[in-house]
Amino acid sequence: MKASNTKYLFFTGKGGVGKTSLACATAIQWCDEGKVVLLVSTDPASNLKDVLECPVDEKIGQVSGVDGLFAVNINPEFSAESYRNRVTQPLEGKATKEEIAKIREDLSGACTTEIASFDEFSRFISGETEGSKFDVIIFDTAPTGHTLRLLELPAAWSGFTEENPDGASCLGPTSALKSGKARYHTVVNRLRDPLLTTFYIVARADKASLKEASRTSDELVELGMTNQHLYINGVFQALDQSDELARNMEAMSKEQLLAIPENLKSLASRVFPLLPYNVLGIEKLRSLFSPDLQKLISEQYIFSDETAKQELRGIDQLVDELCAHQSFGLIMTMGKGGVGKTIAASAIAVMLARKGLEVLLTTTDPAAHIQDFIDQLGEIPPTLTIERIDPKVETQRYTEKILEQRGKGQSEESRKLILEDLKSPCTEEVAVFHAFSKAIHMAKRKFVVMDTAPTGHTLLLLDTAGSYHRDIMRNNANAARLRTPYMSLQDHDLSKIILVTLPEYTPVREAGELQNDLNRAGIHPYAWLVNQSLSMLTHISDPLLKSRSRAEVRVIDAIRNDYAKRTFGIPFMAVKRLLPALLEGQVQHENLQ
Repeated sequence: MKASNTKYLFFTGKGGVGKTSLACATAIQWCDEGKVVLLVSTDPASNLKDVLECPVDEKIGQVSGVDGLFAVNINPEFSAESYRNRVTQPLEGKATKEEIAKIREDLSGACTTEIASFDEFSRFISGETEGSKFDVIIFDTAPTGHTLRLLELPAAWSGFTEENPDGASCLGPTSALKSGKARYHTVVNRLRDPLLTTFYIVARADKASLKEASRTSDELVELGMTNQHLYINGVFQALDQSDELARNMEAMSKEQLLAIPENLKSLASRVFPLLPYNVLGIEKLRSLFSPDLQKLISEQYIFSDETAKQELRGIDQLVDELCAHQSFGLIMTMGKGGVGKTIAASAIAVMLARKGLEVLLTTTDPAAHIQDFIDQLGEIPPTLTIERIDPKVETQRYTEKILEQRGKGQSEESRKLILEDLKSPCTEEVAVFHAFSKAIHMAKRKFVVMDTAPTGHTLLLLDTAGSYHRDIMRNNANAARLRTPYMSLQDHDLSKIILVTLPEYTPVREAGELQNDLNRAGIHPYAWLVNQSLSMLTHISDPLLKSRSRAEVRVIDAIRNDYAKRTFGIPFMAVKRLLPALLEGQVQHENLQ
């Protein structure tokens, strides 16, 4: 029985919770019932091709092995580049090469990328593309509130040349959008129509994931998108009650399910179990909605022999290396959302501070879970300072500064226009970058440990650093003596990038792609940190956990052989107070009472 029979289905939630797997499984389920389905990914780090085990690109293609299933991947960077070309092409022959280059530079930020992606995906809803050919269209990742609010700004749809005489705004001329204002409103109205659109909020049975799901639900309600369902994925059930880790994992899952945020309790919900196999390929995707098929496949993966063991150096040894030869520097934890960047950053910062070193722990992540971990400590070392680069606070500071500079001596009407322009989310991007630059500067005299946002956001932030770097180098006569934030990130003596991953195929592949992007920018990661590793533990007897531990060994071997010069690990711990347990090396599991 289907939870919803609307035409448009959106899967959203914190990174790493299984949105893509559940979106694909739902698509297959509809096709098995005779529907023609289009599966669309709008994720910058899409792994549709891995999950479906079938090529997926920017053109709609049929998925092999499933009648009636088609898929397409909207590449945000590809969409943004096409958008920039549409903006600048009419200017060729009318503007100088330098002026066109400046406009392209202005259109290189996060807003352009988001709007271009939204513009592409919205045409599947408006009906102006092949969208009308499909009975159901499923989107892996919904448009953000950030994107929708940007297009609600009056300035976004105003005349370009009349109101932007000095160059491109964050969007450029709206004539470059394939979808016009009227069509955009049609799309938003369809997103708000509960008879047409359903939002599936996907979470895990843990506090951070459910907190993020709660925030997402509230944001959707605020945008008028109320037809929501809750999917809780990867819930563990012990097969061997004599295994202490298995018992604690099951108890913690049950406890979290009983304590879900109030706004999620009213949603129709469904729980999906943790499986002993990775959900890759059509048959395994079908199993998500079929307990009988789950049982059949699981029998092939459950092992009863000795637990596989993987030797990894611990996070304490990583910290020893980081401070072996210096007492300052920038340490950034990066990777796919949901892999444990925040716990890694928090542990590294506290360990450094316990050695008597001056440390600033900060985050650029909008979700900002650092404080949740720090609150688990009775007290923090006196040399540790904790800050958050709060986008709203930084934007307010930046807005006031720019309004004072540009509005000085201007009429009240002119000041209102300046303020209107500063309402763009691009202002937030620039404001956060200014705070980010300040943190980098501080790393020249103390350790700055930065918990960054998920992969796509991180790359946009670093792209901003690169744009700033190029602009400074191009326009400053004293550039040779300047040291920009981008140069600091490229300085391997000052900056250490720690790529955090889970010991699973998809997070490792995405971390590898991030490493390739960083390498192309001249930024070379220092080490990989494998989080939640079962294969670092001994005395596991639960068959499901042993099966997953065995699968990890091959993944970690691949990390060592194909990606990392240095590899460290954090063992799996089923505890409530994770940071204290990690700091004390408490691999055995605390009493849940």
